[in-house]
Amino acid sequence: MFVARNAFKISRTFVKTSLGSQSRTLVTLKDHKYTAQALAQGAGRNGEVTSNGLDLKLALPKEMGGTGQGQNPEQLFAMGYSACLLGAIQAVAKNLGKSDMAKNAKVHASVHIGEPEGMPGFGIAVDMKVEGIDEELLKAGHEFCPYSRLMKNGGVVNVSLA
Repeated sequence: MFVARNAFKISRTFVKTSLGSQSRTLVTLKDHKYTAQALAQGAGRNGEVTSNGLDLKLALPKEMGGTGQGQNPEQLFAMGYSACLLGAIQAVAKNLGKSDMAKNAKVHASVHIGEPEGMPGFGIAVDMKVEGIDEELLKAGHEFCPYSRLMKNGGVVNVSLA
């Protein structure tokens, strides 16, 4: 994974909560270095997804009443986040003189889906565990990782009709 240091900026606009207080800033992009595209179709969580030659059949996990005979969005998110965090750790390790430490790092991701507090529908929670590195490198990688920034600060999501 390659991420340019200046690919993100923190918007000076704050998100207002329903009580009018400032909650946090959003990560906004200065430019686009790469765009991944995907198409989901069929029966939603029991349908299909494709992205640049990667074709997957989806299935609800058994724990949610499904067959478990396919992948699910939480697995895909866990895979993407763990790979991105590992890449971020390895990228910042060079500046910290810890490249040797970072090349043997392993990132374990757990993405949980369940009912969120105070709102209908589903929400996710994420646990990341990294082995083979120290706390300084973990913190630096977490601060550099786009997935971590999205989870911590939020991001711009544009939804429209095609």
